[in-house]
Amino acid sequence: MTSLAQIDMPLARPVQPRAEGALHLSSKRLDARSVIDGFRCSGAMKALFPRSAGALEAIMINSSGGLTGGDRIAVRARAGRDTDLTLTTQAAERAYRASDGVARVETRLEAAAGARLSWLPQELILFRGASLDRSLRIELAADARLLMVEPVLFGRGAMGEVLDQARLRDRIEIRRDGRPLYRDATRLEGDLAAQLARPGIAGGCAAIASLVFIDPAAEAHLDQVRALLPETGGASLLHPDLLAVRLLAHDGFELRRHLLPILDRLSGETLPTSWRL
Repeated sequence: MTSLAQIDMPLARPVQPRAEGALHLSSKRLDARSVIDGFRCSGAMKALFPRSAGALEAIMINSSGGLTGGDRIAVRARAGRDTDLTLTTQAAERAYRASDGVARVETRLEAAAGARLSWLPQELILFRGASLDRSLRIELAADARLLMVEPVLFGRGAMGEVLDQARLRDRIEIRRDGRPLYRDATRLEGDLAAQLARPGIAGGCAAIASLVFIDPAAEAHLDQVRALLPETGGASLLHPDLLAVRLLAHDGFELRRHLLPILDRLSGETLPTSWRL
């Protein structure tokens, strides 16, 4: 008889825990206020709703503490007719080293007729070894307004981090009345620090922000926004009501120093309090 000690059994590879989360939110108008119409969250995704006089503000929270390989996060939100909906985050999101798999974040937003939608997440911080696939798609009605920002930090320079191994695939698409209005895509893989050092990519900067402002008053803000930008930033009027901004900075502190005054101006001084904590 063969004893159990004589049987060479392969050890099963331990399964790493994966975070999954989903958030669904919609707004409606109640008298002069924007209020919750529908709300549901599951898994790692949570939300807080600070009191507001008019707009509906949602602070999204990823309770898993960050993103790593195999994580799945999905956000769905709709600003109902004639409502004002703002979505932000409690703090910076972190994409940590992925030992296996890719973290995926998928966001789908809508703004109905007469609505104002603000997508204002705080920074995404990429750590060495991170692997992230992220997409943002926004559908706007013909007269809907939008303020969108996506800041990204490639490592933390103050901590001496060098992002010599990471992967980021990031896509943004905005459509109006079903037609493409704005598209942007980033794909970086391998030694990101070396790639960002190239003049044609980031010229050594390790922090970037993409901002889109869609509003009938967009053109009126162009000169003032340009005056707030450093030499490593630029602003263009892509349509009479579409202002696009790209900002590069050496680190997160410098990025915020230039970005916050622009967001204050374009938001009408209604930037979420969580941005200043």
